[in-house]
Amino acid sequence: MVLKTVKRAISGLVLERPVRNWTLDEFIAHLDRAGDGIAHHIAQAKGTDRNRAQLRHVIGIERWSQRRLMVTLGDDLIIDEYDDYRPDADMEWDALCAEFQTTRADTLSLLHSLAEVEADLARLIPHNQYGDLTVRGWLRYLDMHANAESRRIR
Repeated sequence: MVLKTVKRAISGLVLERPVRNWTLDEFIAHLDRAGDGIAHHIAQAKGTDRNRAQLRHVIGIERWSQRRLMVTLGDDLIIDEYDDYRPDADMEWDALCAEFQTTRADTLSLLHSLAEVEADLARLIPHNQYGDLTVRGWLRYLDMHANAESRRIR
């Protein structure tokens, strides 16, 4: 119980507070730039088994996050893990790099859809580890995760 409370307090400080006043346009611009940086970084890396596993993880978490955010557009909430959102384990490195770019483009498309419907960015959506996050908190999580985890790719 204490660990759960600590995780939620940290998520408030790390995930929610820094973006509490961000607009969707700010998220779109930021995630677009960050995605370009990640794509450039991974394009220069080698397709080792370790790097492939790491990039599959990054893509899987981003797709899983997209799915959670879709509830803001009316989709049913599905409480699941990210595992089924990862690309196939046998996908080649170049295809995985392209898949990251497609996944990030899908995220940006989702954000444009959220902007069109003037989505409530304060809406709470459950995260398996961090409890209820706002749409802004989810977008911060998605961004931080992709940036941090992609740095492990060498």
